[in-house]
Amino acid sequence: MKITSFLKTGVLTILLISQSALVTSAQTKVKSCDREVIFESPPKRAISNDVNLTEMMLVLGLTNRMVGYTGISGWNKLDAKMREGVDALPELSKKYPSKEVLVGADADFFFAGWNYGMKVGGEVTPETLEPFGIKVYELTESCSHIMEKDKASIDDMYNDLLNLGRIFGVEEKAKLLVDGYRLELSKETETLKSTNPLRVFVYDSGEDAPFTAGLYAMPTALIEAAGGTNIMDDFKKSWGTVNWEEVIDRNPEVIVIVNYGNVTAEQKRELMMSNPAFANLDAVKNDRFVTLEYVEATPGPRNINAVKTLLKAFWGS
Repeated sequence: MKITSFLKTGVLTILLISQSALVTSAQTKVKSCDREVIFESPPKRAISNDVNLTEMMLVLGLTNRMVGYTGISGWNKLDAKMREGVDALPELSKKYPSKEVLVGADADFFFAGWNYGMKVGGEVTPETLEPFGIKVYELTESCSHIMEKDKASIDDMYNDLLNLGRIFGVEEKAKLLVDGYRLELSKETETLKSTNPLRVFVYDSGEDAPFTAGLYAMPTALIEAAGGTNIMDDFKKSWGTVNWEEVIDRNPEVIVIVNYGNVTAEQKRELMMSNPAFANLDAVKNDRFVTLEYVEATPGPRNINAVKTLLKAFWGS
């Protein structure tokens, strides 16, 4: 009797250990900035903020796991392609969402970033959403706002797609996408000649002082992939305001305009072409402007097309 009881107990113990191991192995752990986020199962009621992050969700086919998106129409960022993609989803907030919006939608996941739907010390952060069961994954590019990080890289975007693939259980699809993007980019840049990189300035917005991309913003990586250098790559911020004197002193050969909002790309170009202060800039003298849509200039699936656009503008190919 004692031996039988022990055997039964031993089998039960083994079964319990096996079940526990299965539960543990079902967990998904991903690195999000300086945090490790654990998912017991794929999210079912996700919300994304901003047009580029939302497009990452769309290319992975995650619409049926989403209850909505935020932060797009308030800045006029929707184009025809995105309009069609999010047609079945409600926009829960035109600009940054409040905590009440996310909780009220019964969300279980928020894909956002620092200055992409969240602000340091704001009411919507991973810490403030945790008590409501809302897991947060942070856009890799935006991590520079809260921790030490290498300069912007297209790998940042790949990292986000692969992590989203793991979180939502579509890892193979994410890997195929990223492999395809890598191959496409490699083919586009393989004939790029080793030469002096073009001096490039990114003009996002602002008349009295320009808002531009610094070392940690995606345009720096896109420009470098296309054979240029961001004249503000010593500006150790992601996006931020500089002064026009710095731009004039560094004399860009090409100006990349980020198109969104109420001021059009053509109006931004006209501002620079008509202002005597900029008359001696090489980019102005040679009328070398190139436009990237906001969704191309920020981390997302359209980064590859952005590099193609820059290559053509820089080198005519």
